[in-house]
Amino acid sequence: MIYTVTFNPSLDYVVTVDDFKIGRTNRTDSEYMIPGGKGINVSMMLRNLGFDNIALGFVAGFTGTEVMKRLEALDVSNEFIRIEEGFTRINLKLKSIDGTEINGQGPVISEEKVRMLMERLSRLEQGDVLFLSGSIPASMSNDAYQKIMELLEGKDVRIVVDATKDLLMNVLAYHPFLIKPNNHELGEIFGVELMTREAVIPYGKKLQEMGAQNVLISMAGEGAVLIAADGRIFETPAPEGTLINGVGAGDSMVAGFMAGWMQRQDYEHAFYMGVAAGSASAFSENLATGEEVQTVYRKLQD
Repeated sequence: MIYTVTFNPSLDYVVTVDDFKIGRTNRTDSEYMIPGGKGINVSMMLRNLGFDNIALGFVAGFTGTEVMKRLEALDVSNEFIRIEEGFTRINLKLKSIDGTEINGQGPVISEEKVRMLMERLSRLEQGDVLFLSGSIPASMSNDAYQKIMELLEGKDVRIVVDATKDLLMNVLAYHPFLIKPNNHELGEIFGVELMTREAVIPYGKKLQEMGAQNVLISMAGEGAVLIAADGRIFETPAPEGTLINGVGAGDSMVAGFMAGWMQRQDYEHAFYMGVAAGSASAFSENLATGEEVQTVYRKLQD
């Protein structure tokens, strides 16, 4: 089975406001709500690609109930742990003003609730896939990813980590199956500026030498690079298309890569599925459908 972990889910309220004015009453021109959080994005994209999975994490209050309800409507299974106090955060996404966002804090997660999640994760088995995505809430220990990977060490669970800087570096010793820094995050780790596909390759190899099995580097309009576990390197420019919504594109990429890997156990196919899924979501209002992903995939193969 495939599992995703979202420590701090959200209910994303996405609005557009034409002619927004500070200090005045503004009215929306369009609005909708969707479940949010990096792991949840991965779960929704996997489902769009036809892969059943279970979303894990924490929810609280009426907003947490709404997140669960909306995921179930999208046919995404979940086993969220409910927190009695507080509420799952609401994130305001003001799309009409250069991607302006106001993100909530979310509930306090107690050690007892963390132990409950760890107990659930301890039941993962050989062949399972686990996605660890995003930041760790302030109320939790910042070594949560390390503890999860230590818990699962030796179980042959394929673990995908999509996190930044220290969160990423601290898990490399546990040999994650896939990590996905972007070129800016990779440059920040090594104190360099990386703007071309050729430039990121040696630094991706360094992360591989430090323990990562596969290093997938996203580069927005420049494309993407994969340093694969079998020693091969794949790269491609970004497919042609109009950027509509960058939110969730990186999550779509890791979901697409693992979907491709599970389909054929072939790194080339996985790489292009990842690029196709990430790009298709960037070209869509929301996360891409399976059909939209396949359309971009076919263009990459031409």
